[in-house]
Amino acid sequence: MNTRKSQGFTLVEIMIVVVIIGLLAAMAIPAFQKVRTASQDKAVLNNARQLGAAADQYFLEFGTSQADITSLVGASAYIKSLSTVANESYPGNYTQGTPITISGIAGNRTITYLQ
Repeated sequence: MNTRKSQGFTLVEIMIVVVIIGLLAAMAIPAFQKVRTASQDKAVLNNARQLGAAADQYFLEFGTSQADITSLVGASAYIKSLSTVANESYPGNYTQGTPITISGIAGNRTITYLQ
């Protein structure tokens, strides 16, 4: 009688584990991308709110209805620094009562903030 005990996994068992891991990854990746997109949009919208508030403060202090971004963002301005989240581009000029449109978010999205 040969009572040899086999150690390790068979090829079929390993293939089943790999397929299960692949299915889990296929379900998780789209959910992660959706959360990442929502997070980027919220961060960009927060930047737009800060720019809108800074522009309103500038309009009140200087009695004007237009401001450029260099008046709003800088070491001695209303916003110390404006960091981009997804390579978006912010407008250079702000006019009182007009919406702020941020374009190029992750290359293809646009957000408009109504003040």
